[in-house]
Amino acid sequence: MSALKLTQIGNSVGVILPKELLARLNVAKGDTVFWTEAANGVNLSAYNPEFEAQMTEARRIMKKRRAVLRELAK
Repeated sequence: MSALKLTQIGNSVGVILPKELLARLNVAKGDTVFWTEAANGVNLSAYNPEFEAQMTEARRIMKKRRAVLRELAK
């Protein structure tokens, strides 16, 4: 565990993430990270649960409409 310092960024307050944490999250400048409530505080992740739900639905549709998609790809 290591401490992160809060800093003033315009009218907001932000935190600077060290390179090691950016590498561990597999994110870079301009990427989006997500936080979720946890029993012991919050979790920070590059995982987007809404996007995952959309991709699950897209996979289901692609599997169901496989023949149509093949024809469209021609």
